[in-house]
Amino acid sequence: MPVAESLYLDPSIRDWVLFPITLVMILVGLLRHYVTLLLNTPPKKQPASVVKEQRALLRSQLLRQSSTLSPLPPHLYTTLSNHLYTQLSTGALVSTAKAPSEKPEAPANPLADPTQMEGMMDGMKKQAVMMIPNMVIMQWINVFFSGFVLIKLPFPLTYGFKSMLQRDIATPDMPVHYVSALSWYFLNLFGLNGLFKLLLTTSDQPDGARDMNVVHALGGAAQGGPQMGVPDVGKVHRAEAENLALADGMYRWAGEGVEERVLALWGMAEVAR
Repeated sequence: MPVAESLYLDPSIRDWVLFPITLVMILVGLLRHYVTLLLNTPPKKQPASVVKEQRALLRSQLLRQSSTLSPLPPHLYTTLSNHLYTQLSTGALVSTAKAPSEKPEAPANPLADPTQMEGMMDGMKKQAVMMIPNMVIMQWINVFFSGFVLIKLPFPLTYGFKSMLQRDIATPDMPVHYVSALSWYFLNLFGLNGLFKLLLTTSDQPDGARDMNVVHALGGAAQGGPQMGVPDVGKVHRAEAENLALADGMYRWAGEGVEERVLALWGMAEVAR
């Protein structure tokens, strides 16, 4: 153990191995991000009738979710709620209404649908963009820097971290806080996400969480999965109209009693003075 504690790290390893590996992984991460953006298929334009269906449903859900503490005055909330309820309950915005006796269509085969095939190919391309650079960098490190000790961590660790920090180094007596080249690759692979978020935060960057919220807000009516077939937009609108009617009973204006609250706060401030 005393011999391992006196391990000397050559500064050349820092300059010609540690820094190049880190720089290569940062540049590859940036390149992978922009290649993924180029591979994204632009969304197809939808008819105006379909957009009206989706927007009316989204407006109704936003109004319903904010009903418990709404910023809209009572008369404005009531007018908007009645207007949306009439449109949703009567199916005035449904462009492809079906007869009640008509049977639902069978689920479409994703392998026979060109749009579904295009979506699956986009996913495979993005997976390839993620996997191929990582495999190349790992092979590069294994060939040229196998067995290198790159850095000594400034804090002690338990023995359980040894297998994670000292990959491809079979030295049981080496202290845990020394990091091998392959382990440094894995640490950068999972630890550079925060740096990429800082460097790649732009207004036009795709937001997966935002897109998923929109899909859920539309109740699945906008885009049905390959197993869902064609959604019944009329049923979705009628269900949303019922939910909106229930939300009217929980309506509360955020500005109710604001005068009394302001006067109370002003009086407390005067007393404090």
